[in-house]
Amino acid sequence: MGGKHDTMSTGEATLTRAGDVTFMGHPKGLFYLAFTEGWERFSFYGMTALVVLYMVNQLLLPGHVEHIGGFSGFRAAVESIVGPLSTQALASQIFGLYSGFVYFTPLLGGMIADRWIGQRNGVVIGALSMSAGHIAMTFDQSFLVALLLLVIGSGFLKGNISAQVGALYPPEDEARRTRGFVIFSTGINIGAVVGPLLCGLLAQVYGWHYGFGIAAIFMLLGLATYLYGYRYLPARVERKKFEGTRLTAAERRIVYALIAVMIMTIFQSTSYLQIFNVNPIWIQQHVALDVGGFRIPVPWYQSIHSVFTILGVPLLFWIWRRQALRRREPDDLAKIGTGAWIAVASNLILVAAIVASGDTPVHPIWPIFYGGGLGVAFMYYWPTLLALVSRAAPAKVNATLMGLAFMSLFVSNNLIGWIGGFYEKMTPAKFWAMHAAIAAAGGLLVMLFGRRLGRALHPAPLVD
Repeated sequence: MGGKHDTMSTGEATLTRAGDVTFMGHPKGLFYLAFTEGWERFSFYGMTALVVLYMVNQLLLPGHVEHIGGFSGFRAAVESIVGPLSTQALASQIFGLYSGFVYFTPLLGGMIADRWIGQRNGVVIGALSMSAGHIAMTFDQSFLVALLLLVIGSGFLKGNISAQVGALYPPEDEARRTRGFVIFSTGINIGAVVGPLLCGLLAQVYGWHYGFGIAAIFMLLGLATYLYGYRYLPARVERKKFEGTRLTAAERRIVYALIAVMIMTIFQSTSYLQIFNVNPIWIQQHVALDVGGFRIPVPWYQSIHSVFTILGVPLLFWIWRRQALRRREPDDLAKIGTGAWIAVASNLILVAAIVASGDTPVHPIWPIFYGGGLGVAFMYYWPTLLALVSRAAPAKVNATLMGLAFMSLFVSNNLIGWIGGFYEKMTPAKFWAMHAAIAAAGGLLVMLFGRRLGRALHPAPLVD
């Protein structure tokens, strides 16, 4: 088996480096990977936009909840830890666990592919598992099985597909690899915008299961795309191995500083990620969705932050370039802090809209500003964190720390599930003000410790 992988890897290395390029001068495999990931993100974000509303409005209500296989035991286990839960609080807790483990399992999927099955087989297993999960979502009985299949599938797929993008290029071709990742990320963003729009519309017009069904179809299209381009993709990506894992004192300081920065970002991530969990419930209850005879599907609001993320990239690059020309571009920690304060402002927009509306429904424009602001906040802090880890982490532990950065999202998602349980116990204005305060805590931590951490991450020529 190993010999087969080795032969295929050598063949593919020759193929990609011999200049088998197409559109925009990139290896043919890149476009199969980008389209596969675009279809996968379409299905993932489409399903994510529906699942909390589906649980609250149908699945967890009498007449449906009794049919879910294994649910009474699952509920008892959750409530033994967090106490008795209402329908909405239980839906929030389930979403937090699901979305948290989606960011945990790629660590395991990557390890299994590295050691035993190779990245290409890992992605196929992941896509098959996610397809089965989306199909299982269309039946009440298999809801918990569906979430488990989606979590496992995401682990195999997300844990391995990005590594394949990098492996398409020779190690010395850094510039072309970076542009390749930009193309790959475009597929992600397009899927994140279109998925909630189409799945949300179908769910509103025809019913929940049509929304989940179209997510399954697009996941299967992703698998078909990947299999069609299979021969252009590296079977096994060799990860760098480093002799000796002892870090110097200076390297340990950098590692501790990076972990401290990751912990700070948990605050703005928690504030940001509530857009997927409680925000759809609040929109459904408190926003005037009927406009000119058309009812805006609640999941459509899930596309807003992705639209602003896409539109914000060229604008942010232009701003940072202008600042750099005047030697005033903020450093990485200042950008992460700015992201926190933009998240504060975004949540305060909702607070102001709620207070101004009084007892009347909130105008549908305000959640758009909220989602747009969070999209810009995300662009300020999350890619900056990944770039900081990639650049500053010692080579021996670079991949480990990159995995740890994603583990911060595992923590944040579990936190939003728990915090969402307080939604019914607070007024909406207080609930979103609390999220502004959570993001502000992240901003204050950067203000207090940013300079010291910056010195650790950009050490002067040493003296160790």
